[in-house]
Amino acid sequence: MRLSRRDALAVLAGLGAVGGGVTVGALGTRDPPVAGDGATDGSEADAEDTEGTEDAEAARSVLVAAAEVLYPSAVEGHREFVETYVAGRRRTDPDHHAGVVAAANELDAVARDWHDAEFEALAPETRDYLLRDLGVDVADPDPDGNLSDRLRFFVVNDLLYAFYTSPTGGRLVGTENPTGYPGGLESYQRGPEASEDG
Repeated sequence: MRLSRRDALAVLAGLGAVGGGVTVGALGTRDPPVAGDGATDGSEADAEDTEGTEDAEAARSVLVAAAEVLYPSAVEGHREFVETYVAGRRRTDPDHHAGVVAAANELDAVARDWHDAEFEALAPETRDYLLRDLGVDVADPDPDGNLSDRLRFFVVNDLLYAFYTSPTGGRLVGTENPTGYPGGLESYQRGPEASEDG
């Protein structure tokens, strides 16, 4: 089972973060600047777009490493999926993205303090133990709470939401087409009893 950029775009569309080709294009790789086109002129907008890039890149690596622990072992394509999802959230909800970056970087700092290594450099089982040692598995998701609560809200819950609302993740647990929502021919051929059996 492989997650893709398309899965992430489907999640973002469900959040209202992707509408039409403009936003989808904005999430893709930018074309290099061409002399005289005014694309990069040192404007305030350019400065804002690159501000905090180093922190954001470090946070993305932490999020990918966390997804490798949180998602089922049969899943592949973590990096492409997570990076696309996070980029979309950054553009449409910068305040939430700032919280995600801060929480992810705090998690990385704890990993360096406790294990003398970046979070992504730890073995998957060590990453899992670290999250559990921090109490993230039993924490209340609270963006203004203590570290465990913030990690639960901004890292764990955000990544799990993205996974299980994606077409690929939803297929794994049978929620890709909930009863009452439109879908493919197969979903229309199943009666209500199909959801009751599972």
